[in-house]
Amino acid sequence: MLPSKSRLIVGSLLVVAFLCSACKPARKTDDDSNTMIIMNNGKIRHAAVAGQFYPAAAQEVNAELKAFFSKFAKVPQRNDIQAVVVPHAGWVFSGEVAASAFARINPAKRYKRIFLIGPSHQVYLDSISVASGYGFYETPLGKIEIDTQVCNQLAESNPHITFSERAHAREHCLEVQLPFLQYWLKEMPPIVPIIIATDDIEKCIALKQTLEPYFNTDNLFVFSSDFSHYPSYADANEVDHLTGEAVESGNIQMLASVLERLESKHIRNLSTCACGAVGLYTLLSFTTNEPSFNIEHIMYCNSGDSEYGEKDRVVGYHSFIVYQNTDSAQNFSLTHEEKCLLLDIAHNSIESKLRGIPRADFPLTPALKTKCGAFVTLNKNGRLRGCIGHFGEHYPLHETVFEMARAAAFEDYRFDPVTSSELDDISIEISVLTPLRRITDISEFKYGKHGIYIQKGGRGGTFLPQVAFDTDWTKEEFLGHCSRDKAGLGWDGWKDADLYIYDALIFAEE
Repeated sequence: MLPSKSRLIVGSLLVVAFLCSACKPARKTDDDSNTMIIMNNGKIRHAAVAGQFYPAAAQEVNAELKAFFSKFAKVPQRNDIQAVVVPHAGWVFSGEVAASAFARINPAKRYKRIFLIGPSHQVYLDSISVASGYGFYETPLGKIEIDTQVCNQLAESNPHITFSERAHAREHCLEVQLPFLQYWLKEMPPIVPIIIATDDIEKCIALKQTLEPYFNTDNLFVFSSDFSHYPSYADANEVDHLTGEAVESGNIQMLASVLERLESKHIRNLSTCACGAVGLYTLLSFTTNEPSFNIEHIMYCNSGDSEYGEKDRVVGYHSFIVYQNTDSAQNFSLTHEEKCLLLDIAHNSIESKLRGIPRADFPLTPALKTKCGAFVTLNKNGRLRGCIGHFGEHYPLHETVFEMARAAAFEDYRFDPVTSSELDDISIEISVLTPLRRITDISEFKYGKHGIYIQKGGRGGTFLPQVAFDTDWTKEEFLGHCSRDKAGLGWDGWKDADLYIYDALIFAEE
C-alpha cells in the first residue's frame, strides 16, 4: 500500500542554491487561491531564476543549449513520446541530463500543448496550483502562451486544484525546462504549468485522473524532479541507481517501497531521494499495471560529476522518456468489469470444488477468450496461502484462471489444501501474463516491471514482478534467488541459463 503522506518530497530553495531543489518548505496554508477560474488579461509570469539557474541573456541561453544538444546529435528520435522526466537544477550541473531526454523528441513533432508538472519549493498549500492566473510564461527566449482554458477546466474538475500566484512566481522547477523546449521544438505549443504544493499522495493520484483525458501522443508531459540530495558521491550513485530502477519499473508501489526502504536506512546526509516524487507518483499512476507503457532510462549523473561540484555532498539527476509499445502482444488490457469477472471465475473455481456445486456460467468477452498465461495467488490475512500459474498460450484466459485458482487452492505443495472454513478469509490476486520474451542481457529486464523466467536443462522457475515490491533485493539478488530457490540452478545459475521476461496485469479482490 502507498503511504498516505511522504516525507521525501517537497522542499525549500536553499541559499546553497542551484545545484538542486531542496528540502522542506514552511507549511503555510494562507494563500491567494480563493478563485479557481481566473481572468488573467494576458498577465506575464516573468522569468524568476534567469541569471541564477541558467543565463539571463538570450544569446548565452542559445549557446549553452546548442552545446548540450550537440552531444546527442546522433540519438534516435521518436514521434510518440508522451512524457519525459528531467532535472531542475542549475544547468551547469544538470543541463546535459535534461537535454538527453528532450533530444529524443522529434523536434518537428507538433504537440497540442505541454503539461509541466513539478514540486513546490516556495509554499505549502496542501493542494495543486495550475497557472490559470497568467496568460504567458516568459524566458529570455520569449513569451510562451498558457492554455488557460485547460487550466480552468482542470480546476473545475478537481477540488484539489486551484491557483496560487505564490506557488508560481518564484518557482524554478518548471521555468528551467522552458528554454529547452523553446530551443528544440520547431513549433512551441501552449503550456499548462502545474505546481504540486502538497505531499498527499492520494491527491497526486487524483491529479492523474484529472489529467487522463490529455495523457496521449497529442500532448507532452514534462515531469520535473531531481533525485538524491546531499549524500556522498558513492552513496548517491547507489541510492539513485535503486530509485532510477523503481521509476523505470513504471510501478507506483515499487517506487513507494524503494523510497521507504531507502529512508529507513538513514544514509548519512541523505535528506530526500527524489524531491519531485509527487510528480513521479502522478506519472506512475498512468503506467502502473499498464504493460503498454514503456519508461526508458536515458542518463544519470550527479553534481559531483560537474567541475563545479564536490564529492562529499551531491545531488543526483536522472532523465527518462515515456512512450507506448507498438507490439500488440504487449498492449493487452482488461476493463474493470473483465477483471471483476475473472476474480469471480477464480472464486467460483475454488467454491465449486469445496462445496460440490456446479461450475457457474459467466458472460465471456473476446478479451477473456484470448489465449494467454496467468498466475492466481491466494492470500489469507495478508499471508501467502497458495500461488500457481501457467505461461502457456494454448488456453483461453478464463479457462486458465479457473484451473490455476483451483490448483493454487488444492495443489500447491507448500500448503495444505484450502478448507471451507477458510474461504471467507482468503483474497484472490490474478496476474495475467503477456507472452514470454527471451532476453540476452539483463539490461533488458526492468526490475519491478517484468517478471523473470529462468530455464536450463529441463529445470525452470519464475518470480512475478510484484515479488520485487516485498523484498529488499537488488536486481541481481532477485535473479539469484529465482535461480536458486525456484529453478534449482544455484545462485549463479541464471548467468548461463535461458532468460525470459514478461509483463503482468495485476489485480486483486479488495
